[in-house]
Amino acid sequence: MDSTGGTGGTDGTDDGDGKAGSVAWEVLLPAASAPARSRGRALQAALREAVRAGRLVPGTRLPSSRDLAADLGVSRGLVTEAYEQLTAEGYLRSGRGAGTWVGDAVRAARPRVHDRAPRSPGARADFVPGTPDLSLFPRAAWAAAQRHVLAELPHHGLGYPDPRGLPRLRTALAELLARRRGVVADPERIVVVSGVTQATALLGFALHARGIREVGVEDPGSPQHDDVYASAGVTTVPLPLDADGLALGPLRASGVRAVVTTPAHQYPTGIAYSARRRAGLLDWAREVDGIVLEDDYDGDFRYDRAPVGALQGLDPERVAYTGSVSKALAPGLRLGWLLVPEWLAEEVVTRKRTMDLGHPTVDQALFARFLEHGDYDRQLRRCQRAYRERRDALVTALAEHFPGAEVSGIAAGLHVIATLPARYGPQAGFLARMAAAGVAVRPLSDCTHTPAGGEEEKAVRLVLGYAHLSPGRIREGVRSMAEAAAAGDHARPAPSSM
Repeated sequence: MDSTGGTGGTDGTDDGDGKAGSVAWEVLLPAASAPARSRGRALQAALREAVRAGRLVPGTRLPSSRDLAADLGVSRGLVTEAYEQLTAEGYLRSGRGAGTWVGDAVRAARPRVHDRAPRSPGARADFVPGTPDLSLFPRAAWAAAQRHVLAELPHHGLGYPDPRGLPRLRTALAELLARRRGVVADPERIVVVSGVTQATALLGFALHARGIREVGVEDPGSPQHDDVYASAGVTTVPLPLDADGLALGPLRASGVRAVVTTPAHQYPTGIAYSARRRAGLLDWAREVDGIVLEDDYDGDFRYDRAPVGALQGLDPERVAYTGSVSKALAPGLRLGWLLVPEWLAEEVVTRKRTMDLGHPTVDQALFARFLEHGDYDRQLRRCQRAYRERRDALVTALAEHFPGAEVSGIAAGLHVIATLPARYGPQAGFLARMAAAGVAVRPLSDCTHTPAGGEEEKAVRLVLGYAHLSPGRIREGVRSMAEAAAAGDHARPAPSSM
């Protein structure tokens, strides 16, 4: 055997007589140099990884414990212990008088780590809605709050929390929601959740437990509702909108007893429910002994006036209310809230307990402090200023580069609906030109359940997000969009008046 423990092979697997070659043992040398107290564990880990990674293939015969110990400069006992441990785990096999071999139970595989975060890859201009400006996240204030929380949080505070959330956070949330959104907020009926999506799932399970198998959803509306409710065994029923909000005639005709709404700033059309429609929606809920599921989408972001209060404040026993910090802070925090009627609270809390045993306590305590010290209010004001400026930049750029384009919806939220003049249609051709030019846009049709037809297929109606873009990037992006549109045979810019 040569000085590294093989019998002359140099390929790192085995040589002619089935023993491992020299290169394979190079991976063990750092382990042999580890501190004495951890050398045995390091040797086992290195040998285990060599088998997993395929550097030692199944059927390879290993050197004797005496030979390998001499080659590595360690005690024979460490090698013997490593062989015995890995044999017990199934990585190695041995037989009396037959030596030690690499077992065949492990299939070598190189780890592949994929990032499935939803992003628009390589877009020259990205107007896909749904993402705030993550550079606005208040890192310094958040870090300061975290230091205070870690210093103050008692040891027992790191145990399993109340599945509804920390009392401190639920109390702070109740004050915030009552003050800013006009919600009737009882801390005992607030559940801290991992964003609106988990709140939706919890409501779906709770409704299913109550025998409700269908829930109405706005059409157009958020595409994610279908899959989330389906996971809870509840089917979504698309219901049309009119200029005031969800149309009450089709709602009554549908036979559903639960309906999802975004009354403050409907996604994606951008309308705000009228006072008469809000009252009519609550009348319907009382008539059918039903419930309205209010997603307070963009409720804090109204730019032309004070936002209308939440629907929940008008009838807390007929409305379940949910919101999150995804737009004001960051969606990656996975932090939101659900306020439920008393008659539905037990089912929701039970499901939350079985789902994840409660939201992380440190995150809850941190956000509670953020609320108590006014940091969240300051962050909301900062975002409102930035997003209002960006909406204005987008509307101005569309008017300049797409004369005749119509922007609909109230001045609120993080997106607009833009309907382009007929000369830019049909929509399929327009979208193809955008894709070829690297301009990422989302058509309104992506948010509808009913396929468009006739004239609607020709119209170019886009849901344009702007919050994640600076005003300069917005202007450049709209210019790129106009250049790509003008390159098509069917797009002819209107002649400028002299």
